[in-house]
Amino acid sequence: MKKFDKERVLLAIAAPVLAIVAAFLITALVLAATGKEPFSAFGIMFDYGVKSDSQVYIINKATTYYLAGIAVAIGFRMNLFNIGVDGQYRLAAFFAAAVGGALTLPGIIQIPLIIVTAMIVGAMWAGVAGLLKTTRGVSEVVSTIMLNFIATAIIGYLLQPGRLGHLDAAGTKVATTPLPESSHFFEFPTTPTPIYGFVVVAAIAGIGYWFTLSRTRFGFDLRTVGQSETAASASGVNVKKMVVTSMLISGGMAGLIGMPTLLNDSYEFGGDFPVGIGFTGIAIALLGRNHPIGIALAAILWAFLERGGQQLEFENYDREIVGVMQGVIVLCVVIAYEVVRRYGVKRQQRQVGEKLAAQARSNDTTEVSA
Repeated sequence: MKKFDKERVLLAIAAPVLAIVAAFLITALVLAATGKEPFSAFGIMFDYGVKSDSQVYIINKATTYYLAGIAVAIGFRMNLFNIGVDGQYRLAAFFAAAVGGALTLPGIIQIPLIIVTAMIVGAMWAGVAGLLKTTRGVSEVVSTIMLNFIATAIIGYLLQPGRLGHLDAAGTKVATTPLPESSHFFEFPTTPTPIYGFVVVAAIAGIGYWFTLSRTRFGFDLRTVGQSETAASASGVNVKKMVVTSMLISGGMAGLIGMPTLLNDSYEFGGDFPVGIGFTGIAIALLGRNHPIGIALAAILWAFLERGGQQLEFENYDREIVGVMQGVIVLCVVIAYEVVRRYGVKRQQRQVGEKLAAQARSNDTTEVSA
């Protein structure tokens, strides 16, 4: 590996490491200010987080968070802020659950049908924002946020008895028709709870994301548009088409977010279906710097913090401290990336200056010798 490449890798690693260290230090100060022992809290979180059952929980949670991070990162690489991932995955999971509950087919047909339904719904919902941006100039930030509320309203309207919702036997919960057993995704048997088999799909999605962006013409065009729409347009790239396509892909990936919960856990969509994961994906994509490996590490860290925070409640700590830590991490990430970027630019400028000075001295020596 060349020296330049080594420096680039070190700079890429330095930003998230600096952010995490700074976040823990700030959190320690917050804990100390409230009269709590910070290092004891961190020890409790670590001890609880490394237990076998906690490891299973972290992997399962990280699977969902990873898919959310990838969905957001696709937009980020295009310089698009798909804030609507949350609405896209919930609407996708709802219709996928409704379709799956209405059919009883062999698993080899039923499961792909549910997954494809979710991806199509997510892509179509994100595509609305893409079309509004390219045809009417509506910012994707505004449109996707509004589409989140519309998605919630649609789910609330349809998830009622007599429509696509059904009241359970106890009369206390409204949800879609439970999926037949043929729709249950495979699991890895572990104790006390299994690892979701959807972790394999998440890994495949990450590989596909990396391959598409790094090894295909489409990925090159996508990154080019994200860096400069003017330059991309001048080189023959259809910017509007890339915007819509990227939103469709981001939404399709968002459709996968709810599948680990639907196919490996709840087997139905009800009022208790997880919410807010799309916004968590934004933080994870930022922390992972839109790289598939970085996003995976960020998803694991996020899940670890949540798991450790559960134990803090039993040790007379405020569980909200985990939210503080996560929020501080996001802020530190933004600051750390900018600090490292500026340092990298100055270092490159200094190296270029040194090379030019050395070349000038060499030319002067040659002229004197002549």
